[in-house]
Amino acid sequence: MSKWKYTKGLHDIGNGAFAYLLPDGGWGWSNAGLITDGDESLLVDTLFDLPLTADMLSTMRDAAPGAASIDTLVNTHANGDHTYGNQLVEGAVIVASKDCADEMETRPPEAFISRVKSWQDMGDAGAIIWELMGRKFDFDGIKNTLPTRTFDRELTLNVGNKRIELTNVGPAHTLGDVIVHVPEDRIVFTGDIVFVGGHPVMWAGPVSNWIGACDHILGLDIDIVVPGHGPISSKQEVRALRSYLTELRDEARKRYDAGLDWVAASEEIVADFFNDWIDRERVFINVNTLYREFDGNNRPPSAMKVFAEMAKWYWAEYPDRCPHGPGHDHDNCTGH
Repeated sequence: MSKWKYTKGLHDIGNGAFAYLLPDGGWGWSNAGLITDGDESLLVDTLFDLPLTADMLSTMRDAAPGAASIDTLVNTHANGDHTYGNQLVEGAVIVASKDCADEMETRPPEAFISRVKSWQDMGDAGAIIWELMGRKFDFDGIKNTLPTRTFDRELTLNVGNKRIELTNVGPAHTLGDVIVHVPEDRIVFTGDIVFVGGHPVMWAGPVSNWIGACDHILGLDIDIVVPGHGPISSKQEVRALRSYLTELRDEARKRYDAGLDWVAASEEIVADFFNDWIDRERVFINVNTLYREFDGNNRPPSAMKVFAEMAKWYWAEYPDRCPHGPGHDHDNCTGH
């Protein structure tokens, strides 16, 4: 049981390090981190929109002298809930893996935001994007603010007298996933390599890389794990995620070998798989990624098709959440 409560806002985790948490850790509700030493500071990730990020930065400035002007921003990966607030960290060097920077350039915010704004024209896929993310955040004014310094696999930075070790453990969750290790403080900020209390999302894979990333974290001399989503944790929660990934891989493989398609396999697995974790619908994304890996298919997934299949299960499980209203014909949904 963590000694830090899982509440919104800034949590002092000792020696000038902080975690900024957004419960419940579901779609878009991500965490960030702050590392300070004297008047120097490094921010780990921004948030999903400008108001959330502005509120976070104001809170950090009030709590830590070093946060008055952020020197360095590290984007752990390319997803918008960790990068869309970058433009507000003015004057900072923005550091990311080259894989992350490339993904941010090829998948700018405008592409996602246009889907959010036109969700009513995109059938069930659009409706679930609106339900899970679109209606909860303010995407106005976001500019694609790219990293200004990139690296391949490893990079060491300094914040005051603290050594900060960046390691690209991707592709796993995305094409480039960086963990931020502070040896002196025995802390690691994991980005979305670690989800706590919620199903992870495997956009990229391969699953072996993600399992290897968990093993890398478990091999570090650390006490505190700040995940990309969920409460401040320890190695125990990393082990739980590793178990999730290995069990899901094995369950998907059995069904793949038996000839089930990925949708049928997802429907079987989701019925009784880590049901106490939130965001169970992500099983569909993860099984689709695993099936493509088993096929040796390196092409990007058809995201809208995956979301549409996930949506059918989601509306059956939670019919009252459908933005189209009760009684909607999901089997023939083409948008409105």
